[in-house]
Amino acid sequence: MEAFPHKDYAYIFFSLTTDQKTLNYSSSKFPIFDELYNNEHEQVVICSDPDTGLKAIIAIHNTTLGPSLGGTRMWNYESEEAALRDVLRLSRGMTYKSAISGLNLGGGKAIIIGDARTDKTEALFRAFGRFVDGLGGRYITAEDVGMTEKEMEWIYSETKYVTGIPKALGGSGNPSPVTAYGVYMGVKACAKKAYGSDSLEGKKIALQGAGNVASSFARHAAKEGAKLYISDIYEDKAKALVEEVGGELVNNPDDIYGLDVDIFTPSALGGVINDDTLKQFKCDIIAGAANNVLDEEDKHGQMLLDKGIIYAPDYVINAGGIINIASELEGYDEERALNNAGNIYNTITDILSYSEEHGIPAHKASNALAEKRIETVGKIKNKYSSNAHVSGRFGSMYKRFID
Repeated sequence: MEAFPHKDYAYIFFSLTTDQKTLNYSSSKFPIFDELYNNEHEQVVICSDPDTGLKAIIAIHNTTLGPSLGGTRMWNYESEEAALRDVLRLSRGMTYKSAISGLNLGGGKAIIIGDARTDKTEALFRAFGRFVDGLGGRYITAEDVGMTEKEMEWIYSETKYVTGIPKALGGSGNPSPVTAYGVYMGVKACAKKAYGSDSLEGKKIALQGAGNVASSFARHAAKEGAKLYISDIYEDKAKALVEEVGGELVNNPDDIYGLDVDIFTPSALGGVINDDTLKQFKCDIIAGAANNVLDEEDKHGQMLLDKGIIYAPDYVINAGGIINIASELEGYDEERALNNAGNIYNTITDILSYSEEHGIPAHKASNALAEKRIETVGKIKNKYSSNAHVSGRFGSMYKRFID
């Protein structure tokens, strides 16, 4: 992604909240402040609560368009450096996702280090909720990998700055179905570009991941007559989905990259388009729900273009989740959320056309369109307004948070 046009708006604030040993920046192998400055992050907060075992990081990338919003991911990272790198990349992607989707939201993300299958407790998530609340609305959290409505409800016990809460509490519930529908529509837009028809009937799709979003996408694609090849690091999940949609199990997850298919749909973790996998791909299209699938964005985005593979930028095609949450903040209506997510078809079409017209990779085309919106709105925000934070659409969207 290119640098933001309003660099003067960005500031860096690294907040270390812990009663553990002070972080030794001089001996760190990860240049934290250089990384924040280069990617123009505004704020990073390290959250530690030894009593509950909470180890979390909240990253706020850009708030030009509005308060940052992005899900909390729970994952057992191999190192603290890997966790920090992930949250920085994810939060940056949320800025672009909101901008390209036409939302009045900035980009933020959070990660909790831990095993989502064994480490969840009410106390841990309530402790996390208090850290979110302490940011006063600069960051609004939601569901991501490893999280469910239950954890959102626990977080909601401590802060109003949370979305994806159960419908019984006035929220939108699990965003996965809307996210998956947006992915499905984006894949169809890519098929239209590649084959002249957006029908997925008879198309062979390699689906990496069998989580909530991947499963919902698989149901849409199977219903239309697609042939699905499914893998997941948890074989039991993959088998269950294969049985449900009549797909074929890929026993070794690493074999998913080299299958002779029409479409590769990465719907697990990021970095899966890299030097090694690019040698294996035999597909025409790469379009899926996972975030940050390009390991080295500019390098591998260009390599996809050179190989003639149509690529749907990840943060665009999986934007149904944040579109769903934005609908929740306005007063949730599921039909409206699905209709808005369906517009991802048109957004992907525009991006692919811009990419072809300018001879640039799809991710750069998408970035350019997103940055143009951020620049335009940023200029407007230079104008004085006595009550800008509660005026117009922005006020109606966030009335729940300014009581």
